[in-house]
Amino acid sequence: MKLTLTTTALALILGLVGPALADIKIGASVSETGSASFLGDPEAKTLKMLVEEINAAGGVNGEPLQLILYDDGGDPNKARTFATRLVEDDEVVAVIGGTTTGTSMAMIPVFEDAEVPFISLAGAIEIIDPVRPFTFKTPHTDRMACAKIFEDMKKRQIQKIGMISGSDGFGASMRKQCLAIIGDYGIEVLADETYGPSDADMTPQLTNIKAKPGLQAVLNPGFGQGPAIVTRNYAQLAVGLPLYQSHGVASDGFISLAGSDAAEGVRLPGTALLVADLLPESDPQRAVVVAYKTAYEKATGKPVSTFGGYAHDALRILVDAMKRTGSSEPSAIRDAIEGTTGLVGTTGTVTMTPTDHLGLDLTAFRMLAIEKGGWKIVE
Repeated sequence: MKLTLTTTALALILGLVGPALADIKIGASVSETGSASFLGDPEAKTLKMLVEEINAAGGVNGEPLQLILYDDGGDPNKARTFATRLVEDDEVVAVIGGTTTGTSMAMIPVFEDAEVPFISLAGAIEIIDPVRPFTFKTPHTDRMACAKIFEDMKKRQIQKIGMISGSDGFGASMRKQCLAIIGDYGIEVLADETYGPSDADMTPQLTNIKAKPGLQAVLNPGFGQGPAIVTRNYAQLAVGLPLYQSHGVASDGFISLAGSDAAEGVRLPGTALLVADLLPESDPQRAVVVAYKTAYEKATGKPVSTFGGYAHDALRILVDAMKRTGSSEPSAIRDAIEGTTGLVGTTGTVTMTPTDHLGLDLTAFRMLAIEKGGWKIVE
């Protein structure tokens, strides 16, 4: 019998080469389906696309990434289950995800206990305030969104507003944050209404708001389908006053859901990604957002969204940290993430510190308006 050995096999027998490099396992749990799928689907697509790109370019420090991705459907209980699985069974070194505030908050205790770095993709300030050692996030906070909106109102001499907020985790949090700082801008809330995640008509609440004497504008803290319904009902009632939305609906998907006619003139704080083609060549974010937008739309055939941008930035922060530390140990990665400085992403330029696990300020927001079915910079 003739025995044939490959070169690699012979080398292994002779001890001439070591074992193959192990993949660096990173985890993710996003709401790829369910009520928050318009947020989670582009996040999932972005993570898959970027991991493929990184591996094709040689991986991280010469080692390939292995993405272990779960779809929690927007269910906090499922998200917590997947968080436990990622830590105990999959043995990942870091996790990206938490499409919504609810799923993020459900997962945080798991990652903090296991001391595995977690980069959330949700908006509420509670995710990073108070600071938790292993928890970070990429979207601007709801409190920052309130401040950006109130700055714009003050410039337009708007002093009396109505609020209609979603009762979900994000809507409730942003309502709380807005009410906490609105007095600093000399603005008074004449009406404070809410709606549930499954409500299909907000006409009664908007009618109450419209009836308030002296009303000058309306603000809708919320995300998901609720704000689109509010926008349609607002147009049907012909309120005729400025309508502000949150950064939680900063996507072309919102315009489609609300209808371009109903959404005409709506203002909200958003990222450079939504107006990539309008940025001047001198803008430090232009190259990053144009590159991501081009790659995403080529790979998926769909318009880029702010929410995919949050995942883009989270993975860039994670990879940058691993490259700088030269380690795939969770504790080393955590320290390196906290030391992120001047990283230009789609959401802004990130500089984190031990007391700031977001690393963005208000200059990262752009005040945008919807005009003829598209986006316009209004500051």
